[in-house]
Amino acid sequence: MLFLRSLAFNVLFYANLTALLILGLPTMLFGRLTIIRLAHYWGWSSIWLMEKICGTRVEFRGKENLLTEGCIIAAKHQSAWETFALCTQLRDFTYILKRELTFIPLFGQYLVRADQIAINRNSRSAALKQLVTEARAAIAEGRAIFIFPEGTRRPAGAPPHYKAGVAHLYAAENAPCVPVALNSGLFWPRRSFMRPSGTIIVEFLPAIPPGLSTSAFLAQVQQVIEEASNRLIAEAIAENPALAVNLARNEASPNAA
Repeated sequence: MLFLRSLAFNVLFYANLTALLILGLPTMLFGRLTIIRLAHYWGWSSIWLMEKICGTRVEFRGKENLLTEGCIIAAKHQSAWETFALCTQLRDFTYILKRELTFIPLFGQYLVRADQIAINRNSRSAALKQLVTEARAAIAEGRAIFIFPEGTRRPAGAPPHYKAGVAHLYAAENAPCVPVALNSGLFWPRRSFMRPSGTIIVEFLPAIPPGLSTSAFLAQVQQVIEEASNRLIAEAIAENPALAVNLARNEASPNAA
């Protein structure tokens, strides 16, 4: 049954995305905010499909910690799920993402037109300069800047591997940072299309105010995200013990994205 539910969800998930990419083409004529609304619809419709087909619910906690001003959102990145689901909680946003995503036919054009920050990771110094410049403009406009501090997906249970980019961004922009913990990797495991049931929990943690040194900030953001994410993973496994299989598999080979 899990196999059939997962198969049905994946087919409908990509069919829904394809339909939105085609039907939403007129949004490119109206600028960023119209495309953002389309992204919100994609996120919510995908969450709805996952709940109705797979029995996987979503709970967003700590929404009172979200800021209405321009800020940094530093989120744990365990799966593809958070790339479309987290943005549903923000009115306007910009993701920091790898430039290669903008090369994807049609999808990449939406990213460009929505003013997402596409970084060339092959040139670190140029990437940091671009990141600071474009993020500063977005924060000045009141947008939330999504960044995944580990740079790529790390499966649930894998040891953390935080990079300095988020600390450089925090120092350069002098903006508050809202850490985000989650357990989505248990429900969207890497290298598998299985989508087990349970509750995906996202927790927006209290904002870290500007002013810390880069080293102090990096240590704090890693600590609060990891402690909360581990707690959410344990909570999900207590609800559905079968999820422990995914966690054990991830711990056995933590380096795969």
